[in-house]
Amino acid sequence: MSNRLARSSSPYLLQHKDNPVDWWEWEPDAFDEARRRGVPVLLSVGYAACHWCHVMAHESFEDPDTAALMNAGFVNIKVDREERPDVDAVYMEAVQALTGHGGWPMTAILTADGEPFYAGTYFPPAPRQGMPSFTQVLTAVSSSWQERRGEVESAAKDIAARLADRGQLATLSGAAPPSPVELAAAVDGLAGTFDPDHAGFGGAPKFPPSMVLELLLRHHARTGSAAALEMAALTCEAMARGGIYDQLGGGFARYSVDGGWVVPHFEKMLYDNALLLRVYVHWWRATGTGTAARVVAETAEFLLRDLRTPQGGFASALDADTEGVEGSTYVWTPDQLVEVLGEEDGRWAARLLEVTLEGTFEHGASVLQLLVDPADEAERERWARVRNVLAAARSQRPQPGRDDKVVAAWNGLAIAALAEAGAVFERPDWVEAATAAADLLVSVHLGADGRRDRVVRVSKDGVAGRHAGVLEDQADVAEGFLALYAVTGDAEWLTLAGVLLDSVLDHFSDGAGSFFDTADDAEALLRRPQDPTDNATPSGPSAAAGALLTYAAYTGSSRHRGAAGAALAVYATLAARYPRFAGWGLAVAEAALDGPREVAVVGRSGDPGYEALRRKACLATAPGLVVALGSGDAAETTEVPLLAHRPLTNGLATAYVCRGFVCDVPTTDPGMLASSLGVVLETPA
Repeated sequence: MSNRLARSSSPYLLQHKDNPVDWWEWEPDAFDEARRRGVPVLLSVGYAACHWCHVMAHESFEDPDTAALMNAGFVNIKVDREERPDVDAVYMEAVQALTGHGGWPMTAILTADGEPFYAGTYFPPAPRQGMPSFTQVLTAVSSSWQERRGEVESAAKDIAARLADRGQLATLSGAAPPSPVELAAAVDGLAGTFDPDHAGFGGAPKFPPSMVLELLLRHHARTGSAAALEMAALTCEAMARGGIYDQLGGGFARYSVDGGWVVPHFEKMLYDNALLLRVYVHWWRATGTGTAARVVAETAEFLLRDLRTPQGGFASALDADTEGVEGSTYVWTPDQLVEVLGEEDGRWAARLLEVTLEGTFEHGASVLQLLVDPADEAERERWARVRNVLAAARSQRPQPGRDDKVVAAWNGLAIAALAEAGAVFERPDWVEAATAAADLLVSVHLGADGRRDRVVRVSKDGVAGRHAGVLEDQADVAEGFLALYAVTGDAEWLTLAGVLLDSVLDHFSDGAGSFFDTADDAEALLRRPQDPTDNATPSGPSAAAGALLTYAAYTGSSRHRGAAGAALAVYATLAARYPRFAGWGLAVAEAALDGPREVAVVGRSGDPGYEALRRKACLATAPGLVVALGSGDAAETTEVPLLAHRPLTNGLATAYVCRGFVCDVPTTDPGMLASSLGVVLETPA
């Protein structure tokens, strides 16, 4: 018999609907039930593509004896962290405070008032490597609750009070946005943790440093720093050639379990691929390298082929596991290559793709790598043919599960990446896909709760969920709409971004220059979450600062520009202390120092002069540059102030390059425009 989770729309919660555990969703009734029964709450947080979440579910939540202990001693709540990032943030902070580390599945024991008193992550079914078994934890916690409940509740109140008083931003916030000196110091700090052997930063496990790469590319564009470009280029190259990148299907896995990018944790997340797609566009724009162009094309096609939903949005993730086995869809042995390709091509492919008898993964299988390109045109044609055959054969294997929920923030990141990639690489189909996803957000996620200024966090099958979006949803969706405006010239996207950002200013402000991660009318938790540091995605405050800065560049709004600058102040401190975890905020600071430059291109669509100017603007490396496309008609200026008083010159298409609406001499010459914007490439993609 199914439990309460059968009524959920979350794919993760639905994975647990047939557990013998009497699960509840996060709702007031669950805590009321804990009060009525006089038992604590067991909170379990995870997400659909999480490998260890699946492991703990199979080992413990599907076990009748373990479930009986849980049901007898606790009210059990299951939370999808991707649907409720606010709940996840608050209790992950508790887990880290109590244990010194964090991760998923997250396990926390709470009072009926939501106050935590015990926490951990994954617990095995039997004691292992110093970890108690899950049943030992359940038994010990139940005994403590029954025998020393007063002490436990007192400790829980103390923990909750300490969490509520942490005031993280108050201790970090600086007086002004990062200066050129502070940004240079951040890059120097990153160089100190750079891996000279394998690229990237730090050791294993190694995550793709998307936001740090964006910082490095923008820093190079603003300053010409060869060191910044080298760190970015070496890391992009290493990831693209390693096992973390899917050499057959495109797209990146979540992280590499080793320091050399060889063996991935095989889940593929929308947010990673959206962020990395944009990074590789910018790397190509700075250098023209063929590896960047290949990754852009293959990753964009991965998004459209494997993550696009029937409604036009993008699904959250592909699982790491296939039928309970991690990575089985993706790995190969030499014999399997020969079986699919024949003896000659199979042995050749094994050498090219680093598939050995010993293997690089489990049971003698290997993760495909492409450490060197095929040597000549004939070899490249051979590789293209072999790749297609292997991809077709792999498609006949069992495939990993897909989390079909559409997360607003991550779709905003995908919209921005696809729109920009489509413009740079002249792929209108990518721009159309970005537009379709934006249309879905407007029709399903905006106004679903009766408010047109607020984004709903998730939808599934075209139906909006019931949870309000957090700051990253508001900001990243605005970022996507702004990127779409830059590419299409449709001012409706700029208007919609403004509505979302006004709501950010009105309902998410902390009154001290930055932002909370939840709105002022959101559900009250132990503390109102607020974190300026990046995690797997840009932090809410840094994403808001970036979108506010771009919007101000289009509109001249001092309110939005001032709010962006105030939100960036914290990154002056983080630049010195934690640059690896402040990449997006520091990248936005690079754009602010550069202006950002504002380009208005006016002319007739299809006119060769107009198209040449538009093309040069797309190829510009200037950090954070904004582009407004118009006809030069006075009627446009009410919607897009940057286009005001920007007429054609002698009837010719014209470009205006400005900072703070103060413009250089207008030009009709694409070459002059390219020179003023730092365009490296003079030929189309």
